[in-house]
Amino acid sequence: LVLALTLMGTAQAKTLEDFQTWGNITATGSLDIIDPTLKNFKYWLEGQGRFGLDTSDFSQGMLRTGLGYQLNRQSSIWLGYAWIPTDEPFTSAAFDEHRIWQQFLWSDTFSFGTLSSRSRLEQRFLPTGSQVGWRFRQMFKLSVPMLFAPDFSFVASDEYFANINKTNYGADDGFDQNRVFAGIGYNLNKNIKTELGYMNQYIRRANRADLMDHILSVNVYLNY
Repeated sequence: LVLALTLMGTAQAKTLEDFQTWGNITATGSLDIIDPTLKNFKYWLEGQGRFGLDTSDFSQGMLRTGLGYQLNRQSSIWLGYAWIPTDEPFTSAAFDEHRIWQQFLWSDTFSFGTLSSRSRLEQRFLPTGSQVGWRFRQMFKLSVPMLFAPDFSFVASDEYFANINKTNYGADDGFDQNRVFAGIGYNLNKNIKTELGYMNQYIRRANRADLMDHILSVNVYLNY
């Protein structure tokens, strides 16, 4: 028993915890607003603000843009760029990260709700190292409408991150982090949806203590 308690205490000592607030707004739509012949081509515009250290400081931001192509009613492919300024507690010294990303999106509606999948590949460029970090992310998401209030829904998702290569800026290959979300969605209209809930993020760090974040997540999705 003493040994078990000692091991548990050691594991807890290696993990830092933080309360954070994340805000996100993402707009997607068809380029047929430019030309009807471009109806299968899509745009992606996203902005995020993440406040850490018990929501007292700006810890990370994100501007993500992309172009996609609608393969069919359920599926689309994407290519884009993201700029991510990052500070504590995610890093001990502030830096700007640049990413190129590709992804495959799938979504379909069933009798129980909407199930979606996002498979994303990233190439990460950090000023602290000369190597490009390759990372794969897989997210599954379920949205189930409330029978007594159809505009509201229960939402749950999980996203797993894995580093494909080991880099000289400190990233190990293998498991990188995991995000679990549970919350409530609300459809303001056919084009605008909001989601509010709790996200747990666990980050494995090679040269520092691991980080577990308890996050109030506020999201707005615009789809045109």
